[in-house]
Amino acid sequence: MIENIKTYRVIFSGRVQGVGFRYFVESIAPKYDIKGYVRNTYDRKVEVVCQGEEEDLKHFIDEIKKGPSFSVITNIEIEEIKESEKYNTFEIRY
Repeated sequence: MIENIKTYRVIFSGRVQGVGFRYFVESIAPKYDIKGYVRNTYDRKVEVVCQGEEEDLKHFIDEIKKGPSFSVITNIEIEEIKESEKYNTFEIRY
């Protein structure tokens, strides 16, 4: 089986800080074998850099679009990172 590893940067806007969003994302990553990180940005958004099989990434992003219960996502920006480092784990960065 040929691996089709991709890396995406996903920016979530809305009420995404202070609602457990990073922990929510971190809890879903192992389910799809996603590597990378999640962090808050200074402009009150959440950035997710995720790496994995394209099909797994699609399911992962679809699931995190639902957000934790108190979040309100108003915008999602997705871009592929062509020349990415290789991630070995998924972590919350501060």
